[in-house]
Amino acid sequence: MFFEFLVTGLTIGFISGFFGIGGGTLLVPTLMYLGFGIKHAIGVSVMQMVFSSIFGSYLNLKKGTFLIKDGIILGIGGFVGAQGSGFLVSNLSSVFLSTVFLFSVCLAILKFFKSSPESDLPEVKSKVLLFIVGLFVGLIAISVGIGGGLFLTPILVGFMNYDIKKAISMSLFFIIFSSVSGFISLSQFGYIDYQVGLIVGISSLLGVFLGVKISHNLDKKKHKSLLLGLYFVILAMTVNKLYF
Repeated sequence: MFFEFLVTGLTIGFISGFFGIGGGTLLVPTLMYLGFGIKHAIGVSVMQMVFSSIFGSYLNLKKGTFLIKDGIILGIGGFVGAQGSGFLVSNLSSVFLSTVFLFSVCLAILKFFKSSPESDLPEVKSKVLLFIVGLFVGLIAISVGIGGGLFLTPILVGFMNYDIKKAISMSLFFIIFSSVSGFISLSQFGYIDYQVGLIVGISSLLGVFLGVKISHNLDKKKHKSLLLGLYFVILAMTVNKLYF
């Protein structure tokens, strides 16, 4: 299984860096295909996010693609919200968590499809609103094994008028806070497989480097189209696993 985990880490890392997501949207169903239950798949996914989000955000910060002050406010909200993830995972059934996961993907596809990759309107920079958004996304996202980029990028672009590349960079930075908090919470409930998490997390770093590098040189409309395509792939994988 080592080779499967290695390839999975490289692939998920590239997706994380390129799309600004934690990777759990694909890693959770992939690990379920490999025989993990959803709760332990969520645990490994959250551990991998810690690796990919820190390294990817460092690369984005060097490129100057986001404002760190806005990201910190979002991140603090996400950290606080994610602290409740262990409680939710422990007290909700796997079927319910899977359904929430599926619903979340559908909602993200709908919102992102309607949004523009580059808005002429001023960005909404309310610190209170940024914190509340981070709080909500951190609680829900970590509880279903994803870092929050799946929710956060459509919110920042569709509701708060952020440029798509800035939103993607901020989403990946946000995942540092939510994933570290979720890792602490889930480890207390025994849902982290540390050996698998290390293999997937460390192998993801090369993928993150390549994903971030390519994303910075891609046209914004093409970037949005590819992200929508990823959402549809995630939706198909999840539906197939749950119902077929």
